[in-house]
Amino acid sequence: MSEQQRFDVWRAGAAYERFMGRWSRKVAERFTALAGHRDGQRWLDVGCGTGALSAVLSARCRPALVLGCDRSAELVATARDTAYGPVRFVVADARALPVRDGACDAAVSGLMLNFLAEPAEGVAEMARAVRPGGQVTAYVWDYAEGMELLRRFWDAATAMDPAAAGLDEGRRFPMCRPDPLHALWTRAGLEDVWVTPIVIRTVFSDLADLWSPFLAGQGPAPGYVAGLPPDDRERLRDTLAETLPRDPDGSIELSARAWSVSGIKP
Repeated sequence: MSEQQRFDVWRAGAAYERFMGRWSRKVAERFTALAGHRDGQRWLDVGCGTGALSAVLSARCRPALVLGCDRSAELVATARDTAYGPVRFVVADARALPVRDGACDAAVSGLMLNFLAEPAEGVAEMARAVRPGGQVTAYVWDYAEGMELLRRFWDAATAMDPAAAGLDEGRRFPMCRPDPLHALWTRAGLEDVWVTPIVIRTVFSDLADLWSPFLAGQGPAPGYVAGLPPDDRERLRDTLAETLPRDPDGSIELSARAWSVSGIKP
């Protein structure tokens, strides 16, 4: 495991929900509204985490089945606790999906693909799992520019500690941009590939609402914070706070952009 991957921890469902789950659900809602989907489809949600996307698919797309897969047993347990409708969850690796060839009508992945050591392997597995004419879709945060919370965090962290630049997702994941995503889907043999942005508002009631999820150790940025001495942690919080816009009531509104990529299996 590399030094960078050491911080890619996703185990505590409640902590993930507080840090990123509340925003991933909003992105999932926008994602399902991008294009119409037929009723009665069989969906595969790859890297389902706490089940945000699976829940939206169940509520909005009238599926025959949504099968959510994630390699974290802890996150799958959280997803099962809140599941409703024709949704099932299994512990499985994105590189070895537990379905036969062509078993699904659509395979989707939300905010996960960049954490695979070889994203192309995950895309190939998703393509294997869908029938000819089926859709393969994913979305990832625009870490370099559009995910404002993390962009501001890493800018503050590297201002204090230049070595933190190596952990910055904007540098680590250059694939999270339109051209690399389009190329990744095309190389997988998918057709009619398109990439489109999904933009949401991320509103925090105050600085504590924004900062406290960084203390839970779930994901690269919180993992970095957890490894800091207490004095440096407070200094980073204060450095970040100086860059944040504040409304008169103390709330903080930022924006978050994800890139969605989709293609059809020939």
